[in-house]
Amino acid sequence: MSKILIADDHPLFREALQGALSGRLDSVSLLESDSLESTLQVLNSDDEIDLLLLDLRMPGSGDLYGLIRIREDFPLLPVVIISGSEEPAIIARCMGFGALGFIPKSLSSADIAQAVEHALSGDSWVPESVRGQLQGLSEEDHDLARRVAELTPQQHRVMLLMHEGLLNKQIAYQLDITEATVKAHITAIFRKLGINNRTQAVLLAEKLQLRTDDSL
Repeated sequence: MSKILIADDHPLFREALQGALSGRLDSVSLLESDSLESTLQVLNSDDEIDLLLLDLRMPGSGDLYGLIRIREDFPLLPVVIISGSEEPAIIARCMGFGALGFIPKSLSSADIAQAVEHALSGDSWVPESVRGQLQGLSEEDHDLARRVAELTPQQHRVMLLMHEGLLNKQIAYQLDITEATVKAHITAIFRKLGINNRTQAVLLAEKLQLRTDDSL
């Protein structure tokens, strides 16, 4: 029996995807999570998951960070992105950062199930409309992935809040931590990313964003 984790923060989509897969795939067990934190908890507690279907914009995930974090922590786990986007540039970046496949949410239930079957067999899958259009990642992107993979989820949250322009006191309030803890996180972020100031952190956070489509 294949075990699949559906990681998406929209309950109706998780329910629809469960129906699409359970009705078309034989011997499949389906699990759910709704944030990066809960996804990591499931993956840490269950080492028999065969495939992760990952939404890019769950709470805590921040576009590419969730994919980078999971690929770093669970390098043998196949990850397929489920997204509202069909932009070749976004698909190329996700594949370059380690996704086995990319499934647009606009596909029919039958096509989604077929794509998942490909992934369970170990085959990569992207929409036919973009095959041949996908370009590889630059060395700069590969370097970014290596550095970002060292950040903890909490450090990534702090970096995103810096990207939004919040001061240390405001970040502390948002995350319900002390200002001293925020400063410690920022120091660790600078060290892990090899940067010296908030401006550089904001620029790197910008590079992790996928802004072509707001329906990811």
